[in-house]
Amino acid sequence: MKNKDLFAQLKSRRAETLCSLVAEELERMIIRGELQAGDRINESELSQMLNISRGPIREACRSLEKSNLVRVVTNRGVFVREMSVDQAAEIYDVRAHLFGLAGRLAASRVSLREVADLRARASEMQNAKDIDAYYPLNVAFHARLVELSGNSRVAELYNSLSKELHLFRRRGLLLRNDSLASSNQEHVRIIEALRDHSSDLSERTMTDHILAGKTRLLERVREQGSEISNLDQSSAKESE
Repeated sequence: MKNKDLFAQLKSRRAETLCSLVAEELERMIIRGELQAGDRINESELSQMLNISRGPIREACRSLEKSNLVRVVTNRGVFVREMSVDQAAEIYDVRAHLFGLAGRLAASRVSLREVADLRARASEMQNAKDIDAYYPLNVAFHARLVELSGNSRVAELYNSLSKELHLFRRRGLLLRNDSLASSNQEHVRIIEALRDHSSDLSERTMTDHILAGKTRLLERVREQGSEISNLDQSSAKESE
């Protein structure tokens, strides 16, 4: 291979790596809630913040568009994708059964050391003070559970769906003060099922956990609708 060709390949790989790092950072910003649904991604600000040119940022945005995390609007820019409640509910249903399948597969192969690691992660989540501290830990915990299935295809499909639901999942956990506690209790039951190597129970508890998250989401949406309705009525009375 000629030196020129080798240099071109190395340069291309560095660009791909930088693009991947930018995409990961944008995903983290969405997970942390720093970027909300409908927000415009400001290339200039990101370029200054990350101390890089805009090229890798544009490539990263194209990558995230393929993952359905952002949408590109011609002559307007790149925006964090907005998803309807119905779309989110459909994804929850598919995700629930993938998570259950991961549980069934993991139950037959999980080790005591891995169970201990899951317990440590659950304990860390229990000590989280708020949603901003809890949510990234929760995302990592779910990803680890799916990884334990040993099935890379299941993990790939699950993680792809989970990325689309980051914004909605935060809303579900913000429902009530006991939402985080409920989620943690479900985590404990999952760990116990895996510890006992019960494939049926692991599948059922992990499926039910995601469906419970869906219920929290829908309750939160109804609650927000009621709050808006009450606010509108109050404003109307004030204007009478």
